[in-house]
Amino acid sequence: MQGLEVTVLLGIALLVGTVLAPRLRVATPLVLLVIGLLLGFVPELRAIELPPETVLLLFLPVLLFREAWTTSLRSVRRSLRYIVPMSTLLVVASAFAVAGVATWMGVPWEAALVMGAAVAPPDATAVAALGRLLPTRTFMKLKAESLTNDGTALVLYAIAVSLLLGEQVTPLSITGMVLLSYAGGAAAGIAVAAAAYLALRRMQSTLTINLTLLLVPFLAFLVAELIDASGVLAVVFAGLIVAWVSPRITTAMSRRAADATWPFGVYLLNGALFVLIGLEVQLVLHEISPREIGTLLLVTVAAWIVLFVVRYVFQWLFSPFSRPPAGSSRSLRHRSRFVSTVSGFRGAVSLAIALSVPITTSDGGPVEGREAIVFVTAGVIVLTLLVQGPLLPVVIRWAKLPADDAAIEEFELAQRAISGAALAALDDLAVEHGVSDAVRDRARREGYERLELANARAVARLRAAEERERIDAEAGDAGDDDDAARLGPVPPGPIDDDGRRPGAQLEMIAVSDDIDITQRSPLIRHKEARRLHLAVLDRKREVLLRLRREGTIDDLVARRILASLDLDEIRARGLDTAGD
Repeated sequence: MQGLEVTVLLGIALLVGTVLAPRLRVATPLVLLVIGLLLGFVPELRAIELPPETVLLLFLPVLLFREAWTTSLRSVRRSLRYIVPMSTLLVVASAFAVAGVATWMGVPWEAALVMGAAVAPPDATAVAALGRLLPTRTFMKLKAESLTNDGTALVLYAIAVSLLLGEQVTPLSITGMVLLSYAGGAAAGIAVAAAAYLALRRMQSTLTINLTLLLVPFLAFLVAELIDASGVLAVVFAGLIVAWVSPRITTAMSRRAADATWPFGVYLLNGALFVLIGLEVQLVLHEISPREIGTLLLVTVAAWIVLFVVRYVFQWLFSPFSRPPAGSSRSLRHRSRFVSTVSGFRGAVSLAIALSVPITTSDGGPVEGREAIVFVTAGVIVLTLLVQGPLLPVVIRWAKLPADDAAIEEFELAQRAISGAALAALDDLAVEHGVSDAVRDRARREGYERLELANARAVARLRAAEERERIDAEAGDAGDDDDAARLGPVPPGPIDDDGRRPGAQLEMIAVSDDIDITQRSPLIRHKEARRLHLAVLDRKREVLLRLRREGTIDDLVARRILASLDLDEIRARGLDTAGD
């Protein structure tokens, strides 16, 4: 098929999947995967083969950069005890466990090890697409794990392919590959992020800023590949760093444009990838002889079960080395481990690894076991998506994990803190920008009203939570520790790294009396109000970024409030700046 026909076909598949998914009450990626499987029954469509370079160079940089951009750096720092072993030791254990079972079932050891390396790492884009029902903290830990485990998997893949091709592998070469993969990938990502910072701080045009941001993931991936390091880790590091510094080096208009366009572009790429995975499964299925399909299906199911068991057992074995949440029971920790196990989806990275296996050896002969590697990897991806995907919401409801209200409370805390700081600085800002007393007092009155509204909403939410507690206690559920942990309100403010909770940032403030506004030119008053409003927004943004830097609020909470401040700034400046 021609490129245009493929593009139209993918667009129609995306449209159909997007329309059907809400009506079927099924996650959109699952519907798109099934559509790809169904399209694969048409012989002409099976000719659409997915080159590994397409996944590695077109899909992965953008998808991983977006997932890193929307990952909380504070959550990553606080969950390192979980992330480091899960993204390194678990990947190695999973790969060797799958390789051992596959070898026992008749797959050659070298090919089985490549197979294990391919299916070992959970995929960040699949986790992001299917894990939205998880509590925020659990979701962020899984995303961070899936963003960093690909480096380990790619090192294992390089070792396994060397063995498959009959090359010499020594402990020294393995150590060098590990160091180069991680250290080189991190260095490449940091270097590209630094270059982007220097470039972006000199830009004001919305178009040039967003074009530069679009180049960052591809450039990071390219630099890492040139030095044989992990391009995945380079993109992740670049995404985390650029997301952290972007509020200080980009404009409100560029951020709003990026927030509007990036999710749509990522949705298109992600959806097309799931359709292409379905087509790839059908292609591989028809390339293998019928007598081998039965054995490979058994290997696929066995590999999927092994991944499931190893992930749960690994978490159980490493639980003594982790720091469980305060007040969590043994039953709750067991349910959390099971939820994390079901959430281990496989996706694009696994498929790219399998498709990257060379077709021929150095002497021109065929690589033994390549068809089995691609078949089993594609089958495991389908099983994790089509079985674990629909199962996850059921498991989450069964687990009854504690409600995670920290983001809501931090949002309310930040809103009150930045509003109070802006009101406290209102007199100085009015003098600095030459604003009349009448305009200043009107801004103060409106600020008080917004502040009291934010306080009232926080109090109403806490009272509603207390009322739910009282009703549950009267119903006889007061003795259930798990339900109390699930429904009980969390005290205001986040817990710092030492386990202490900072004090309240702001007290309730009363509304001032109405003030008569002096008769002045409406145009002058409008210009003064706009100058003051923009100055207040700058002060709020400054306080917000300070709260984020101190760890009082999460990165994602700060980004949500920053988006609201950006909208206010765009409205205040008017449409004449929209084209900048």
